Amino acid sequence: MDGLRGVAAVIVVCFHLFEPLSTGHLDQVINHGYLAVDFFFLLSGYVIGYAYDDRWHKLTIGGFLRRRFERLQPLVILGMTLGAIGFYFTDSAIWPLIHTVPVWKLLVVMLIGYTIFPIPLSMDIRGWQEMHPLNSVGWSLFFEYIANILYAIGLRKLSNKALSVFVLIAAAVLFHFVLTNPNGDVTGGWTLNWEHMRAGMTRVMYPFFAGLLLSRVAKPTYIKNAFLWATLLIIAVLFMPRIGGAEHLWLNGLYEAICITVVFPAIVYIGASGVLHQPRERQACKFLGDISYPLYMVHYPLVYFYVAWVSNNKGVTIAEAWPYALATLVGSIILAYVSLKWFDEPVRKWLRRMS
Repeated sequence: MDGLRGVAAVIVVCFHLFEPLSTGHLDQVINHGYLAVDFFFLLSGYVIGYAYDDRWHKLTIGGFLRRRFERLQPLVILGMTLGAIGFYFTDSAIWPLIHTVPVWKLLVVMLIGYTIFPIPLSMDIRGWQEMHPLNSVGWSLFFEYIANILYAIGLRKLSNKALSVFVLIAAAVLFHFVLTNPNGDVTGGWTLNWEHMRAGMTRVMYPFFAGLLLSRVAKPTYIKNAFLWATLLIIAVLFMPRIGGAEHLWLNGLYEAICITVVFPAIVYIGASGVLHQPRERQACKFLGDISYPLYMVHYPLVYFYVAWVSNNKGVTIAEAWPYALATLVGSIILAYVSLKWFDEPVRKWLRRMS
């Protein structure tokens, strides 16, 4: 599952690299790449249940939240810092606000970003109406924290039957959301308004607690070549072209709801049932798992430069953009590994000593 998390993180970066080359959701190359976030939520719920469900007799709420803080927050801070450093250097007409933002306001937005609390629209300094304009992906960490807190303060106490009912209700809410959403998909969650808060909560509630339930009731078996099959499935889901076109948006929403509620749990179960026999497989999965979270948290400050280049060269094609996209992808992976070894691991080690 570490390897699967890394595969999904790489696809997220590629999704963001192809995104500015498309005219909208209908012609995006990696059309459903944003579903990787929902997959991350499910993986997170599974891992939390597997790691902590049987430890609460000697674990406090504060102790659990401290462990989650130690795991998540260092890279939140690094990602916001890198985003702030690069803010004024991403010169593009698509961000006209950049050159009007005083340094003090940039620093305030960065400091708020360190807490992962969302900023109000009145403090948007980029113009994309994001709750974290210095590092766009921060919105999903905000909802990740909410799910962790809900788990810690009470939902972990639910019996399997009660948790099943909760998950079924969350699934019904998810289906209703995507089938009635005028966009025909689950996208949303990155703006501090009612519409996006609803989207974010809907996106995290089912997968996180379905992952928790899966960790309790599904006993892994042995599946040969599990990593390969699970990887092919996640690639197929995320690369699937838009379904239904502009005429039948609800069909795409139905596809995404089925992927989140059925296919993603199946992929996690397959991944949990795998055994890596070859040293190279273990090394590859360990590397992918190690860089997955750093890659997710530090790639967007580099993507901002790439997006600015694309926007400043109107009409650029994929054939013309791919060298820059590849350089951004490779640079993001290198930056993720450096961030892991030189910042994340040392800071987490220091935080553990301090606690």
